[in-house]
Amino acid sequence: MALYLFVMFMAFVINFFLIVPYINLLYRLKLQRRDQQTKDAFDKPTPIFDKLHNHKQGTPVGGGILLVITTVILYALSLVLSLIIRKPFSANYPAFGSEIKIILFTFIGFAVLGLYDDLTKMFQWNKTQFFGLRLRHKLVLEILLAVVASYWLSIELKIDIMHIPFLGVYNMDLWYIPFAAFIVVAFSNAVNITDGLDGLTSGVLLFALMAFWAIARSIIDMPTALFIAVWLGGLVAFLYFNIWPARIMLGDTGALSFGATFAVVGLVLGKAFALPIIGGVFVLEILTSLIQLLSKKFRNKKVFSVAPLHLYLQHRGWEEPKVVMRLWLLGILFAVLGLMIAFMK
Repeated sequence: MALYLFVMFMAFVINFFLIVPYINLLYRLKLQRRDQQTKDAFDKPTPIFDKLHNHKQGTPVGGGILLVITTVILYALSLVLSLIIRKPFSANYPAFGSEIKIILFTFIGFAVLGLYDDLTKMFQWNKTQFFGLRLRHKLVLEILLAVVASYWLSIELKIDIMHIPFLGVYNMDLWYIPFAAFIVVAFSNAVNITDGLDGLTSGVLLFALMAFWAIARSIIDMPTALFIAVWLGGLVAFLYFNIWPARIMLGDTGALSFGATFAVVGLVLGKAFALPIIGGVFVLEILTSLIQLLSKKFRNKKVFSVAPLHLYLQHRGWEEPKVVMRLWLLGILFAVLGLMIAFMK
């Protein structure tokens, strides 16, 4: 336990002291949220969003870039440290190297994809000229990355079952690969959709990861528990500067990477059933967006005045900190409920 707490604290301290100069760097590089007036011709009009969020223009975007870099480096150093102090390296899988590979591949792969999105928005690249990466192209790349990670989960870690409390264990064989890929892509986009209010995504993710950390510790899965510890330390430091009014935003680099990796961590721990419960706030966010989208497409009418959930609550008149705090509380309840379900036989 001491090792996990040490690396978590060091990750917090290092990120905390790096964020302020990093924010200044983002200002110099002009990696800031754009004025809604300067949207290019390919952006769809979002009058309600613009009205509620136009005051955020100029806020540096790209906190995820720093967190991804520091988490990967500090995780690698933590693994080396654990070997230096000769701590028994216990893992849930014989091929613990594959476990580390899958987590880092997802973490970095989706971060690179999100980085393209961040740079496109910040510098207003014309999507028809700069590589032509539109929404459908990005979704294809997300699916490819998710399929690779899911294939490794199934083939290298031999994960092909799902345990449902009180009902038993179900062997999915190769169907596990598309199932896991769907979960990874879904959570990647769910976290990205949730990342709209100051401190919302980072706070909810913090509570959800604490639940996964408890699970990883209970089954003595050191590689995953160590990664979560480093990740949590960085998130706490980022959240200090991300709460309302935010001095820095996560951006697509962090949102896509964190969402996909959150799903992979849940799958690595063998908690596919508890995963959508622990991440319940993210599920609600993407469900409200999906319901709204399908209703507009097939019924030509809205179900909500605006979606996703956090934007709907804000449009109803809730102040931003109130929305965030209450969704944090909901996230805590989901994490506790999911943790209870994860430990059921």
